[in-house]
Amino acid sequence: MYQDQTLTCEDCGKEFVFSAGEQEFYAQKGLTNTPKRCPECRKIRRQKSRRKMYSAICSKCGAETKVPFKPTEGKEVFCKECYKQMQKASATA
Repeated sequence: MYQDQTLTCEDCGKEFVFSAGEQEFYAQKGLTNTPKRCPECRKIRRQKSRRKMYSAICSKCGAETKVPFKPTEGKEVFCKECYKQMQKASATA
């Protein structure tokens, strides 16, 4: 039913194969568009779109943590575990 297709990457201009197996996977996921970028360029694009993470010290437990915003001096920052505990506590109050 599906046949390998040779496509051209819109970013780098290289040709890449959109295999029959990949086409079947796309169809199962309900994806109707063919990829516009080669696997290498897709990987680079995904990596660029990830948020920059900043190092911080949790105000509650003192553990080193990473947060998706630049910590501001004088403002509290919490690690994931402490933040979850605080959420649970406020939900039950």
